[in-house]
Parts: sequence; C-alpha cells; structure tokens
Amino acid sequence: MASSPHRRPAPRRRMALISVVAVAAVGLLISLVLAFRPDGDSHTVGSAGTPATSTGPTSTAPTAPTPKPSTASPSPTPTKATRKPTRTPTASARTTPARAPVTNARPASGAAPLAGRIKPGVTYSGLATHYDAGDGNGACLYGPSRDLMIAAMNHTDYETSKACGAYVQVRGAGGASVTVRVTNECPECAPGQLDLSEQAFAKLAALSAGRIPVTWRLLSPATSDTVSIRYKTGSSRHWCGIQVLGHRNPLARLAVGTGSGLRPLTRTGYNYFLSEDGTGCGGSLRLTDIYGEQLTVSGVAIRPDAVQATRVQFAQH
Repeated sequence: MASSPHRRPAPRRRMALISVVAVAAVGLLISLVLAFRPDGDSHTVGSAGTPATSTGPTSTAPTAPTPKPSTASPSPTPTKATRKPTRTPTASARTTPARAPVTNARPASGAAPLAGRIKPGVTYSGLATHYDAGDGNGACLYGPSRDLMIAAMNHTDYETSKACGAYVQVRGAGGASVTVRVTNECPECAPGQLDLSEQAFAKLAALSAGRIPVTWRLLSPATSDTVSIRYKTGSSRHWCGIQVLGHRNPLARLAVGTGSGLRPLTRTGYNYFLSEDGTGCGGSLRLTDIYGEQLTVSGVAIRPDAVQATRVQFAQH
C-alpha cells in the first residue's frame, strides 16, 4: 500500500514545537534571573539597608536649622537716636527714691572749677530727637523715673557718666521749653545733641517732627530731695561700687575715708565709683559737686542694691 503523502512532515513539526518551547523557557529563565539580581537596574528596593536608586532628585531628611548669629541693630534713622543699653544690675522701682518735681529752676551760675564739658552759665546749641524711654532707666542706672522728663546725653557730653543727674533746660525754636534730667547716653548723637524721652519732646514739638533745633543750659533746681547712696550688686568689704542719687548739681568726685585719709574712686561709664580692692567700702564718703562744695556722708552700710537716704544736699546755684 502506497504511503500517505502527508505523514512524513509530522516529526519535523514536533521538533519545531519542542524547540520553540525550549527557547521560550530559556528566555523566561533569563528574564527571572535578571529581574532578581541584587545589582539590577530596576527601581525597586535592593538589599537590606540599601536605598532604592532613583533618577530623580535625592530626598534627604530635614536637619535642624543653624542658629543665625545675632547682628547689630541697623543704623539709627534720622528721627531715632540709639541709646546706650542699660547694664546690670538694673535698679528696681522698689528701691528707687521718688523724684520731687523741679520747681523754681534757674540757670546755674557762679564759678564751677570742677565742671567738665557741661559748664554753668553757658548756652549750648544742637538738635533734639526723641526715643521710647520705657520706664526711664538708662545708662546712668538710676532706675525707673516717675515723670519721664528725662534725656539721653550725646556720648561726648556724657563724658563717662559725668553728665548723669544733671538738670538741663531745653528750649525749642518756637520758644517752648522743658526741663529734663540726664539719665541715659546716646552714643550716636553728635556733640550738643539731646535725645529726649517722647514725653519731654512732646512739650516742644509733635513727635512727627523727628528732630528739631534747640538750645539748652545747665540748671541748679530747687528740690526737696536729699542725696541717697546705693552699693552695687556684689559689693562687700573686699570690693564695692558706690552710686550717688538725687544730687541737685552734677557730681564731680567721690572719695572714701581710709585710715590714712581720703581716697578718690574712679567713676565708670555706668555711673558707679569703684573700689577694686575694697578700700573704704562701708566707710565714710566725701561727695563733691562741680562747684567744689563737699558733703560728708557716714553710717552707710554695705547693702547691695538698697537706696539709703542721707540728710544732706548740695546748695542751689
């Protein structure tokens, strides 16, 4: 019997089918191997502890901001002068004596051999600006002021706190005047310039004026106050700082009594006289104003930060 013409190709078809299946299996195996390689180029998480790779920007955890160093305040504007910051220890309202109102004020006159730059009988010209005086405490460290009729003296005329406590009459171009007490320093103010509290400036012009031309002169006012003494924080028999408050006229000198006589103390820019080695601390004091008048004070104990009143006052000039 003759063979069927269609039976011979059957083995070849089976072989071809087997080949296709084998090739497909090999391809699948290769794909699986590539997919699970630890160093594969995929975007999945790799081995433990290794972050997934990404073609986009790398995201990092936020870090704590670096503290910004403090910078000095910007330069003062033309209508605001900068005052010298108060130094510790600041005086408290509880220990600060009340200021009696200035009455019957008159220009200071007569010879003043110990006067510094601010001399009696001289009229000075300059500018007046204003500032927010807060409670009135300033570089002189007197403490809060009751009436806020106060001023910051320019650095030159402040003269290492020699101007502290001085009463000056300030007169504006329109004729209005105000009497203020120097309790602060204005480092950026030009010689002759006064930086008034807003309350004092308002007696001369509207605050919006910013700065105005003025003249001013030293006063020796009538007052019911007597001189007070305060020892600085930390004072003892071994070291002390001594401050004088409530003096009618500018203070020129302070000396302490010792076994061998009087010893003058050095005045600081924050208005204390210092005895670095403790000499005279707790002893008698000799106070001298710019007119050369001397007051002797004794019996003042070393009580840091306490205002201790005396019964003496400089004469009116």
